[in-house]
Amino acid sequence: MAIELRDYQVEAIDNLKNGSILCGGVGSGKSRTSLAYFYTKVCFGKLRINGEGQSRLPLYPRDLYIITTAKKRDSKEWEKECSEFGLSTDNDISICHIKVTIDSWNNIKKYTKVYGAFFIFDEQRVVGKGAWVKAFLKITRMNQWILASATPGDKWEDYIPVFIANGFYKNKTELSNEHFVYDRFAKYPKVKGYINENKLRKFRNDILVHMEDDRVTVRHREEIKCNYDKELYRKIFKDRWDIYDDCPIQEVGKLFYLLRKVVNSDISRVEAVDNIVTRFDKVIIFYNHSYELDILREYCSSNEIPYSEWNGQKHEEILDTSRWVYLVQYTAGCEGWNCITTNVIIFYSQSYSYRQTEQAAGRIDRINTPFTDLYYFYLRSSSPIDLAIRRALKQKKNFNESSFRL
Repeated sequence: MAIELRDYQVEAIDNLKNGSILCGGVGSGKSRTSLAYFYTKVCFGKLRINGEGQSRLPLYPRDLYIITTAKKRDSKEWEKECSEFGLSTDNDISICHIKVTIDSWNNIKKYTKVYGAFFIFDEQRVVGKGAWVKAFLKITRMNQWILASATPGDKWEDYIPVFIANGFYKNKTELSNEHFVYDRFAKYPKVKGYINENKLRKFRNDILVHMEDDRVTVRHREEIKCNYDKELYRKIFKDRWDIYDDCPIQEVGKLFYLLRKVVNSDISRVEAVDNIVTRFDKVIIFYNHSYELDILREYCSSNEIPYSEWNGQKHEEILDTSRWVYLVQYTAGCEGWNCITTNVIIFYSQSYSYRQTEQAAGRIDRINTPFTDLYYFYLRSSSPIDLAIRRALKQKKNFNESSFRL
């Protein structure tokens, strides 16, 4: 079995162990590295790497389960990676008849009774205390596993399930009592500080395996200032009036939605998109809401620009034409796929999530991209809501509506 691996991937394989988090930038080759680790360190096979060494069939084959995003499962990206190692979801042709199962996080509860297999958890989804976390902890008690993620955690709370799965703590209560200081005056449990962080850092360093990739892509980021209707914005913000349904605004969430709708619906955004699409033949555009999609659809249709979509309703692939626009909704398509046929992304509106923004940017920043220069265009206005989101993202934080001064 001959496989091409970069030096940093080989180093990562040597450092990985059961319960590790493989942390590499978006497009750094975490999938291939994870599979190589499974083949060599878990199943005790040998690979001929970069034309060197000997290959050997796995001595101790075991079933492989890959829990990934729905888009990555549907695009069969993992199947392509597996085929490089002779692995297949078809047991009859899979090497040593290793059973390979690839499914989405939405279905993780289906595998809580699996025993003695190896799991690759693709992307960090085990945060909090929901059903996915409970299923994750059940699975990790009975199987070997690693987690692959470009963004494993922004705060200590994000590492709680992984620390428990590694046996560092019995449960969340033990970890919380030892390390978290809660705000007594908050209406809900809110961590305001930490104690004995050196112990937490020790555990994190024990399981975190970094991949410092050596790609030579250069990201060019350009902020394009757009206009917004200040009078409509003021009417919504000051008067708490829904200008679209002509009624009072009763919910804070609706207030923010309407403020952003005024900002993101401005004609200047379409003009900015047109200026970029005129310069580049192939462009990916990320957006948030359905009204933005309607605007972008109308723009493409009226200008006879071929386009396809990926969102909660449509799962279309990128067009195989000389010119195209790909309209992608953040939540549905910020991760789990890649594109090496363009080097341009437009962020039509801002995501509240720093992680989501970075994942979206990584769709074109891949190891095998033929482009050196990558172009990212961020459409933003000088409205208070846009500026507040921008400040949070610049600080690598998520924007929280509760922190916005109303």
